[in-house]
Amino acid sequence: MLRALAAAGLAALALASCGGGGDDKADKTATGATRTVDRTTTVEVVRRAPGDDAFDPAAIYDREAPGVVTVFSVLPAGSDSGGGSGGQGLGSGFVVNDRGEIATNAHVVTDGEGSAIRTAKEVYVAFADGNEVSAKIVGFDPNADVALLRIDPSGLTLRPLPLGTAADLRVGSPVAAIGSPFGEPQSLSVGVVSAVDRQITSLTGFQIAGAIQTDAAINHGNSGGPLVNARGEVLGINSQIQSASGGGEGVGYAVPADTVRRTLSALRRDGTVHYAYLGVATTRIYPQLARHFDLPVDTGAWVQEVVPGGPADDAGLRAGSRTQRFQARTVTDGGDIITAVDGHRLKDEEALGVQLLRLRPGQKVTLRVYRDGKARNVRVTLAERPRQTDAAVRP
Repeated sequence: MLRALAAAGLAALALASCGGGGDDKADKTATGATRTVDRTTTVEVVRRAPGDDAFDPAAIYDREAPGVVTVFSVLPAGSDSGGGSGGQGLGSGFVVNDRGEIATNAHVVTDGEGSAIRTAKEVYVAFADGNEVSAKIVGFDPNADVALLRIDPSGLTLRPLPLGTAADLRVGSPVAAIGSPFGEPQSLSVGVVSAVDRQITSLTGFQIAGAIQTDAAINHGNSGGPLVNARGEVLGINSQIQSASGGGEGVGYAVPADTVRRTLSALRRDGTVHYAYLGVATTRIYPQLARHFDLPVDTGAWVQEVVPGGPADDAGLRAGSRTQRFQARTVTDGGDIITAVDGHRLKDEEALGVQLLRLRPGQKVTLRVYRDGKARNVRVTLAERPRQTDAAVRP
């Protein structure tokens, strides 16, 4: 099975800015004299009735599609998307506010992964009404696969889409995806939430927690577009597909809106996002596993590997040393078990990464750890997450 980023590379694109885009502030008269032309930004706010949860795809499209854009990128020379002369990429995005900010995926406006990531040389944004303007990359977060663009809104009609939350999302809830699959702009697909709290791999090899799985059709070119609920609130940014053929097969993933909101705020403020790093690989503990290995707890994160020289190593955390097979998995027995971070109990292994998201590099935290059946507190100074990691070592 292939899990692929849902962006597309194009052989040729017309990337010139079209009329009405707001880059031109003056017009020529018949005599050749220059006259100043006022370009006014129009912001359309669509009223959403509280509690109106009837899922009407046509109504959702009418309300939200004008705020969804197509994003064209001119990638650096040597790009995988276009060969030695530089590639061209295609994705989607959506208007965030009346200041001309656009949200999309980081991989739509970059090339490569980890320490080899390079930003696009040029980015253009095309609106549903035909306007196409240049965009500036304010910043991008490869760990969340989110980028923030900014355009000059002068002379444009903007339709911001409201960011919702995926915190209380239920499996089976209807959703709609709007974007530009294979370059076909303003395309709508509908489906349901297939699962929540999935993990997908970021551009650095670390995991993006809380991803939304959907069977709404997502294909190459949908990357960066919104996944919305019945009220038109953005639940997440469509980012990846899992496929055996390379096409959409009903298994798509979206970066959750809560992660998007946090990332956009940091990019807006600093142009970058900082992540705390512990430097361990862990596995999930469940009752049968706990009984088999005589573990003192049946929930938590069982340390399988400690990165040499990382924060966990410096604090004395230990990995297991005896690799054994149990049921359908291979585990390393004998390592520490992390059950809480600063008093926040870990219900499972994934919760460790979620807890680290709320912390900062350089911050000191107390881990509740079981070693040889006995509980102890371990004080750790977190580091800055590296640009790239082995996929096995996540937090």
